[in-house]
Formats: sequence, structure tokens, C-alpha cells
Amino acid sequence: MADAPDKNRESEVPLEKKLEDLYKLIDGVDVALLTTRRHDGSLISRPMQTQRRTTGTDLWFMTNMESETFEELALDPHVSVAYFKPLTGEWVSVSGHAILERDRDLIDALYRNEWTRWLPDQGDGKRNGGPHDPRIALVLVEADSVVYSKNDHRLPLQLFAAVKARVTGKSNLPEVREIGPEELRQ
Repeated sequence: MADAPDKNRESEVPLEKKLEDLYKLIDGVDVALLTTRRHDGSLISRPMQTQRRTTGTDLWFMTNMESETFEELALDPHVSVAYFKPLTGEWVSVSGHAILERDRDLIDALYRNEWTRWLPDQGDGKRNGGPHDPRIALVLVEADSVVYSKNDHRLPLQLFAAVKARVTGKSNLPEVREIGPEELRQ
């Protein structure tokens, strides 16, 4: 898939609208792919569930302190988070850095019973997947830049546009928006 042409990049959209559309996209995707760097320098992406997004573009995830993810983030905090909506072709790419957090109050506030799926009971009374499991760590991804595509057309119109583009040979890609470092600092 080729990059969108420059004419398709929306630069005149107010930051508030960019953030509103970005939130809608992120909230509409259950699983993100978090890309980290391994010890040998290679990249690896793994599915992660967004636990909460904060004001601006920062995102929270849960990880197991005994996992490779935790080790990789401790080694190199630079990450990429990607979201994709197959029905609309919309996507989000967040480039940033991860901060590992062990704050018990925050863990308690974000805790979900479904975390036990990634934190199996070890039978020692503590490592049981519950809210006070010592393996739980949170990952805050502080965004350095965000690029996303936004498609405001309903699915039938999107399908028609795809067929039309194929027949005419003219690209009809959704608009691409960027939230750069200077906007993120606002």
C-alpha cells in the first residue's frame, strides 16, 4: 500500500477536531499493535488492549513485568502503536516513548478482570491475576507524533469509491492527518 499523496494530507484541520476524530478512531478499535525493539535490535509488534487514553494523545496499556515486553521497554522506551479498522480502512500510527508505571492506585483504577488472561494464577497466593498481582505494570505511551487516516464516508460510499478508483485508475484515498510535536506540546 502506497503512502497517501501530499494533496491528501489535511493541514487546515483545527487541533481540537483532529483530537476528536483521533479519539473516535482509537475508541473504535479493541486491539492495538505495540512495536518495541528487542535486545538484538530487531522490531517486534504484539497485540495490546488500550486501557485508557488521557487528555491529548497519551495511551495506557497493561503489561506483565515478567514478560519480554517489559524487558524491551526498559531497554529502549521508543515505541510505535498502530490501530486499524478493516471495514473503513482507517488507521492510526502513534510514535512515542513508553514509561513503565507501578503506581498501585493507578493500577487499581484501571484494573479489569480480563487481565487474568495474561496473568495466569501461579498458585502462590499473590501472582493470581488479581488487582494486587505484583506482576502488573502499566505502560504509558507519551506520543511524540501521530498520523492517522480519517474516512467520513459510510461503508457503501467507500465501496463505491474503491470500485470507481479501480475502474478509473485514479486514487481516492481517505484524508491523512498529522499531529506533530509542536501541536502535542500545546
